[in-house]
Amino acid sequence: MNSDVFYQVLILESDSRQVREILAVLARRNLRGAVATTARAARTFLEQSRWHLVFVSGDFPLGTDAGQASNLLSLLRSEHPELPVVMLCAADASRAAVAGLRAGCADVLDKPLVPAAVEAVLDRWLPNHKAHVAATVQGQDGRHCPIIGHSDALLRAVRMAETVAPTAAPILITGPSGTGKELLAGLIHARSKRADGPLVQVNCAALNESLLESELFGHEKGAFTGALVCHKGRLERAHGGTLFLDEITETPPGFQAKLLRALEQMQFERVGGRENIRVNVRVVSTTNQDMLRLVHTGAFRADLYYRLCGVRVDMPALAERKEDLPELIWWFVNEFAGEAGRIITEIDSRTLDIFEAYVWPGNIRQLRNVVRTAMILGSGSTLSILHTPWLLRELQTDIGVADAPQATFDLAGRPLAELERQAIVATLHREEGNRTRAARVLGISDRTLRDKVKKYNCAESPIAIGAD
Repeated sequence: MNSDVFYQVLILESDSRQVREILAVLARRNLRGAVATTARAARTFLEQSRWHLVFVSGDFPLGTDAGQASNLLSLLRSEHPELPVVMLCAADASRAAVAGLRAGCADVLDKPLVPAAVEAVLDRWLPNHKAHVAATVQGQDGRHCPIIGHSDALLRAVRMAETVAPTAAPILITGPSGTGKELLAGLIHARSKRADGPLVQVNCAALNESLLESELFGHEKGAFTGALVCHKGRLERAHGGTLFLDEITETPPGFQAKLLRALEQMQFERVGGRENIRVNVRVVSTTNQDMLRLVHTGAFRADLYYRLCGVRVDMPALAERKEDLPELIWWFVNEFAGEAGRIITEIDSRTLDIFEAYVWPGNIRQLRNVVRTAMILGSGSTLSILHTPWLLRELQTDIGVADAPQATFDLAGRPLAELERQAIVATLHREEGNRTRAARVLGISDRTLRDKVKKYNCAESPIAIGAD
């Protein structure tokens, strides 16, 4: 396990002493830095990689090439509007500092640089809250995508993926939407013997049958109206690498038969063509459905299922790995701190309780959006959803417990008996019906709790009548 945060910082500065100061701070924080000393190099860096923060000197050489921006700040603002830019100015260059702020710079630092000032800027825009990284996938765009968490359920999936990756076996990754199945597919490809080959994805849920066939197998010029040129399909483009069939159960039966034949023979014809094209690909598929049930009901071909499911890897839902919640939250705090312009130092305990009670039907994708919303709409150094009523209501819906209370923090005018009953039911639910533990949490005796359960009729809830 490691806890790397894969931030990339671009430094546009020709003064080597200032560059060394910034790089030293980045190294201590385990951040990656790159340096450009010319406008041409700066543009190349900006085009080829994703950056999280840019330091730019107020006297950075802009160059004279007409193809380059005459004003580097204008370029950054127009092409990378959300990217935080910190201007480095001489202490007496107040006019340049004001111009930088007006041009959209997030901050200004005086030169010569002081490490503490650089640290303060990084604290604000690139926080480095630690999180366990179970594995890291480097995408084809060069971005590093971590799989965050340390729960047994997640580590089982990652270990199995790493075990089967070097083989040629076809892999079926199952799990609900938003759990990170695509990351796991990328991990399998990256750890396989085909890692130097292409990883070609087909989003089966986004295409109808005719488009699926054309996208996968390609088509010849004139094969149908609008086929103006010969089109090489994704199966052909994946030769020597991995074909990633995302949400394979969304494909219609007719297409399934053609796909099975192509995978069995490792050859096919383009739509409208007659030439057999041979390929060698490794297939990784995903589904968010119960595939065996679909096979039994005839909605998915059994022979294709057996062809795709050489090894099955189950990606757990977030509800099955609640112990990863804090680390995932902190990871997303890292991601959105710059956008929100907030320094978060703690997570509100009541917010975390609500997160832990919620079933997260949208899984990691939903959690990421919730944290982002809380970062943007909240204030101060504590992450909380308590002051965002619509989000609070959303996370108190469909909690999945028969008598789970709708938590509320507007207590004025509420009868004390009702509040006491809700506290008892909520605690019994959290302690899985164990009255001894619930009584200890509530600060009362077992007998008092038993009497109150009878008084408030809490026993009508299945949670409340669990064995001690």
